[in-house]
Amino acid sequence: MTDTKSLRALAADLRDRRTTARALLEASATAHDPALNAYKLWAPDFAARQAEAADAAFAAGVVAGPLQGIPTSVKDLYGVAGLPTFAGSPRELPERWQNEGPVVAGLRRQLPVITGKTHTVEFAFGGLGANAHWPVPWNPRDRKTHRAPGGSSSGAGVSLVEGTALLAFGTDTAGSVRIPASFTGTVALKTTWGRWSTDGIVPLSFSLDTAGILTRSVADAAFAFAALDGAVVPAMDGLLGCRVGIARNFFFDDLAPGIGEAVEAALAVLEKVGARLSEFAPPNCAELHAIYALGGIAAPELYAFLRRELPEWIETLDPRVRRRVEPGKDLAAWEYLDRKAIYATQGRATAEALRMFDVLVTPTVPIAPPAMAEVNDDTRYSPLNMQALRNTSMVSFLGLCALTLPIGFDAVGLPVGLQLIAPPMGEAKLLAVAAAFERAFAKAELWTPPASLD
Repeated sequence: MTDTKSLRALAADLRDRRTTARALLEASATAHDPALNAYKLWAPDFAARQAEAADAAFAAGVVAGPLQGIPTSVKDLYGVAGLPTFAGSPRELPERWQNEGPVVAGLRRQLPVITGKTHTVEFAFGGLGANAHWPVPWNPRDRKTHRAPGGSSSGAGVSLVEGTALLAFGTDTAGSVRIPASFTGTVALKTTWGRWSTDGIVPLSFSLDTAGILTRSVADAAFAFAALDGAVVPAMDGLLGCRVGIARNFFFDDLAPGIGEAVEAALAVLEKVGARLSEFAPPNCAELHAIYALGGIAAPELYAFLRRELPEWIETLDPRVRRRVEPGKDLAAWEYLDRKAIYATQGRATAEALRMFDVLVTPTVPIAPPAMAEVNDDTRYSPLNMQALRNTSMVSFLGLCALTLPIGFDAVGLPVGLQLIAPPMGEAKLLAVAAAFERAFAKAELWTPPASLD
């Protein structure tokens, strides 16, 4: 899709009949590149019926919501009536997993145009995008080498960059919207646990799963969030006096060449426009990461779900997923509860400490998108996966909300993301600050989004 207008501008054009949902869908279809493999199911006929309904409503003077007529991709964990759900597995899940939960139902009441179901890591348990059952999406930022698209929402960012969607729905348990966004140079919002219902979404971890969105710009993310959530994202004229915490310990360790440099350049821009930068060291991150390396609480919760709901699926799991699930099989109840208690205690303390800042910032992902040839090497997969998840997973364990936006390129010319972190339920302010960051970075020519920032 070549349209560089923001979602807000496109919504106005649709409402005022300067364009149509059909025209946007045709542009989406023209942009579709099967070689990028963003979609588990590309659904042009399904989308065409929605575009027709959206245009008919506009013609009758009916505006069902701000997202009416907007091409939207949905991760293949969400139930969407009329479309199968595979959850990255080799076979379709029972029909009940087509049932739409509150997030999709609320979206569809606004008459968007769902273009299809995007690929996911099997049962969302992986940060690189690998899947032994289905071809892995191709990160469009490198057309010569097949690089990891990020996971587990592996097709979501790809659908935005190729132009088949202007809004993408993913899920985030430990980084699954933020890593794909960072790897593909897009924006992602990880909501606070419990803010948006996860009913109607195939679970990985009922204690950590969150619904999230990916967009082409922060401005688009703010527009979509307001449309879906109902919260008002306040406007910020600038960043003078904005309190920015920098979490250098742990989060800045072992960065790939060019990532630290891009983050420092972004921080210099923020300081130049008047933001107040100071250091903040969230405690015990290494301890939390060590727990995650042992399976955390996601492994036992996914194993319990599979054993209860889909026991025959365990034998056919992607070997990389199965190796991560198996430690949860025999985890003692006391240890599981201890891990949850550690997360909760540390989360409360960190959330309280964060109130001295408007946002806390870190690099989103400490590594560049690796080549899939490296990811597919069993000796390299686990270390790469844990590296990719390192910075984003902390946010999830601590119960916070976060956003990633692109800030430039690393030493090999691939996108670098900056992670902005806020206290629980702080999404509206987080988006406001991030939008001001985005405008400052665009003015400094660090990164200019493909969509306008109005």
